[in-house]
This record gives sequence, structure tokens and C-alpha cells, in this order.
Amino acid sequence: MCGIWALFGSEGCLSLQVSSAMRVCHRGPDAFRFENIDGFTNCCFGFHRLAVVDQLTGMQPLRLSRFPFLWLCYNGEVYNHRTLGKQFDFDFQTKMDGEVLLHLYDRFGVRKMAALLDGVFAFVLLDTAKRKLFLGRDTYGVRPLFKLLTDDGLLAVCSEAKGLVDVTHRNDGPADIVAFPPGYVETLDLKPSGKVESILMEQFHCCTAEPAHAVYDIVEGVSAAGLDEETVKRNIRVLLENAVRKRLMAHRRIGCLLSGGLDSSLVAALLVKLAKEAELQYPIQTFSIGAADSPDVLAARKVAAHINSEHHEVNFCVDEGLQAVDDVIFHLESYDITTVRASVGMYLVSKYIREKTDSVVIFSGEGSDELTQGYLYFHQAPSPKAAAEDTIRLLKELYMFDVLRADRTTAAHGLELRVPFLDHQFTSYFLSLPEGMRTPQHGVEKHLLRDSFRGLDLIPDEVLWRRKEAFSDGMTSVKKSWFCSLQEHMETLVSEDQLVQAPQLLPHNPPQSRESFYYRQVFERMYPNRSSWIPRYWMPRWTQATDPSARTLSLYRPDPDQEPVTL
Repeated sequence: MCGIWALFGSEGCLSLQVSSAMRVCHRGPDAFRFENIDGFTNCCFGFHRLAVVDQLTGMQPLRLSRFPFLWLCYNGEVYNHRTLGKQFDFDFQTKMDGEVLLHLYDRFGVRKMAALLDGVFAFVLLDTAKRKLFLGRDTYGVRPLFKLLTDDGLLAVCSEAKGLVDVTHRNDGPADIVAFPPGYVETLDLKPSGKVESILMEQFHCCTAEPAHAVYDIVEGVSAAGLDEETVKRNIRVLLENAVRKRLMAHRRIGCLLSGGLDSSLVAALLVKLAKEAELQYPIQTFSIGAADSPDVLAARKVAAHINSEHHEVNFCVDEGLQAVDDVIFHLESYDITTVRASVGMYLVSKYIREKTDSVVIFSGEGSDELTQGYLYFHQAPSPKAAAEDTIRLLKELYMFDVLRADRTTAAHGLELRVPFLDHQFTSYFLSLPEGMRTPQHGVEKHLLRDSFRGLDLIPDEVLWRRKEAFSDGMTSVKKSWFCSLQEHMETLVSEDQLVQAPQLLPHNPPQSRESFYYRQVFERMYPNRSSWIPRYWMPRWTQATDPSARTLSLYRPDPDQEPVTL
């Protein structure tokens, strides 16, 4: 996890440039560099480093003696960099995984370079010999990237939008700060004047199923024996285990968020198992947050005891959560209701990890609900085809909601997030399976994923079959959800008159509740006239939902021990 910042074509003062770059310093607390490009006026890079791999020579912008015309600012992890190095006989000068981008670009060009990477990334690559600039972002947008490009040729790029706000204030040309689209690379021309012009935007990967044989060909242990159910379940186990194993790449201590739900429990259990096999010299730390009687804390405690992790429980206090809301909105750059709600707990547990432990690389279960149809509303899908189509929609929008939440709340405290469920090989295989095989079965969401680990004693059975509970709901008591506490508090802060006037004052995504109005009010104070950063609110489909909380849905069942009911 790092923070990258770049500016091209600006004649603004140095102090403004540095202060803008410093807005994302939380992403890389270990070191900072600000560098102008030799021989190029009005071009500079800023880099905040979190040293996870190659602590000695991994500073950026990266420039190698072999490629003196290339400059790279990069945030991410390339898990197959050693494999690519052997395959193409690259002579690496550092131990930094990002170095492989320079070798691949020099050999194949930017589009094939991006397509060959197995990992998560956001990059700015400058080729001074060709006067070309390249931007790129991983398939699911796990690593963030924002840009602005003005009509008069100024380009600014940053890991978070907040690092670009002041840049636009000093520029005469109109420009919007936009999220760089996941799965794309962009080629831009750097004119002799220093101004920038976009030439081409290319998609190198998309959130759709790749041919299943592509997985069979490259993953040892995965069988191509058709769609026999037992073979499919075995393949799922092998691919998810591989996804966790490759993410052990780190020189810093590894930990895992453990909510007690299916996804984080599977990741934590596999992480503990594989860490022992890799002979890591420390126990894996797991972290949960919640009130003393919250469903998540109780379930996480069972899992931690089962897998024998070094478990930490963070007590969630409603008052502390309410006090954190404004800071959370600042880091998220979002006013989406469910994103803010779920982020508070993740923000506070990340704060604990940073202050009380030495874990830096943090595993999490994000992406599974979208990929494996884990949200309760999938029970209401009109057909397997409709459910499969919504899976693709959710994956394409991850960077605006759950992935955004997970990235910003961990990065706010200088932690690096890793998400095995969004592994390219795992997602490609799962999406290649027949639509009907991926839907909820017997009233149980994510049935195929659960069934794949049945009888292995990897995690307790009651957790393996525990019904979906949203993180923001599960960390508080069943008797009173976090969203109820939030709504009660907002009753004292937002008047009925303010809510009535909201559609006129805030026509884009007008708030429909006092809670939503408050989030928007805070957002507008921090990021005025930037409401378009969020295209829509996250809401369940195929149901008469008036709130994103699963506990408000008619199909929600609070008793985790109740037998599954076919809907």
C-alpha cells in the first residue's frame, strides 16, 4: 500500500504541488519522495511509501540504469513477478515486484504488460524517449487511482481524489476529478510544451468469465475433468488456497480481519494453515470488532480458537463510532449510506492494528459476496441468468463501494490490504461455472462456496453455514443494530425542514433520510460540488428495500441457528 501522485503541464508553485501530494501521506508512512523529471519542465512525481517488499531499494519513482528513459510510480503487488522474470529471462536490479512493469513494457508495450500481471496495481509510467505517459489500474480496482485532465492540457494523478482538489483550484481550464476505470490502460502524449493530451484508452481485462481451460492450463492441481460437482468443489478449494498462498509475499508481519462471517473465516483459516507451511516466524494475528454480545465477535472468537490464531478483540462503542463518522467520510470521499456505515468498524479496527500491533499486511474477505452471490437479496433473483448478470454488475462497481471501503479504512492507518477472493484465477474459474450452479441453494446463499469446504474441519460448521450478516450490522447487538443507533443520533442533528429541502439543495442523489442527509452534509463541507464522485447509492435489488441494511429486508432471519428455509 502506497500513495502515488503526479503532475504534468503545471506551472503552479512548488509549495502547492507538495501540499497536494502530502494529502495522501497516510498511505505510505515509511518514506516520502518528491521529484521533478530531468529535462522535462512542469513534470513531477510524489510518492509515499509503505515498505512491504524490498525495504532497501524499493523507493519510487523507480528508474533503472537499463531503462534510463522510463520513470515508474506504482502502488500494488505483482504476485507473479518472479514467474514472469524466469519466463522472459529478465535481469532484475531490485527485489521490488513492481520492477517487472518496466521490463514488460520495454518488451511488449503497455497493454500486454498490464494483461500479464497477476496482482493488484495502479501505475503512472513515463517514457521520456517517446514522450508518452501511461496510466493503468487492476481489473477490479483494488488499488485506487484518480485523475484530472483539463482542457488546456494539465494532468494530475493521485491515489485518492483529495490529493487533486487543490490542483484544480489553481487551474483555469475546467476539469472533473474522476476515478480511473478498473481494467484499463490509457496512453497520453506529452507535448514539447509540457501539456498533456489523451490518445487512447484500452481495456486489457474485464469482469467477465474467461474460458475455464485458461485456468486449467496455468494452475497446478486444478482438474479439467468437466463440471462434475466434486471436481468443481475441489477446484474451488485449490484456487482459493493458491490465492491466499501467493499473497504471503511480504517482508512485514501479516494479519487478518476476522468478522466471524464465512468469507473472512475461510481466508483466516487458510492463512494460518499456509503460514505454518511457509514457516513464518510469527503467529498470524486476527482482529475482530464489535460489542461484547455482537454476533460477529462471538463467531470470530469461535473461529480464532478453532484455527489457533493470536486473536485480538476490539470493543465497539457506539459513541466512539459516532465520533469517527466525519473522519471516515473524509477518508472514503463518499457519502454512500452502506459504505459509511460499514466503514466505521473497519476504520476503528485498523486504527487498533496500527497503534497496538506490528501487523502491517492485512488480509480480508472482500469480493466474495459479489462473486459468489452472498447478499441476501440474491434469494429473490428472478432467474439464474439475472443473478449472474448482477454478479458482473457488482464486480464492475466494487471500486466504488466495498473495495473502496476496505482500501480507504486500512490505508488511513498505513496498512496494506490483500483480498484473495478477487484473485484473477479464482474469479475467472468461478465465473466460468454454469449460472445455476452459482445461485443460492436450499435457502442458503453462497451454497457452492460453503459446500466446497464441507467436512474439512477448516472452520467450525456453525460458521461455515452461518447466514450472511452485514459487517455494520453484525458488530452490534441483534437487539439494536448500528444503523438504528446512527438513525437515532441523526434525528438530533437533522431537522425535518432540512430533509424536505434536500431535493432542491442536493439534486444529485438527493438524501432520503436524516442519516443520509448528515453524511451528505459532511461530504459537501469537505468536498464541495463533488457529489458526482458517487453515481448512485448501493441498494439491494429485486426487493422493496428502503434501506441498504439486510436487517430491514423481509427475508432477514436473525437466528443463526435456525434451519435454512427455502424461499
